[in-house]
Amino acid sequence: MAKASFENSMKKLETVVGKLEGDEVSLEESLKLFEEGVKLMRFCHQRLNEVEEKVQILVADEQEAGGRLEEFNE
Repeated sequence: MAKASFENSMKKLETVVGKLEGDEVSLEESLKLFEEGVKLMRFCHQRLNEVEEKVQILVADEQEAGGRLEEFNE
């Protein structure tokens, strides 16, 4: 999943959730879909955390330089 993008992973996760919410999925298929959904969710969560950390670093750097990004951080 290293090459996957956040956006593609979210679309796949939405598809998985849609299939799980449907009535036509066997128990075995539901388990496989659930496992895939958990992997996708973990990837998306990790990616969001990475981006949040970068934003916090950029905001802190800008504030140290006397910038006006403090409103962005609120």
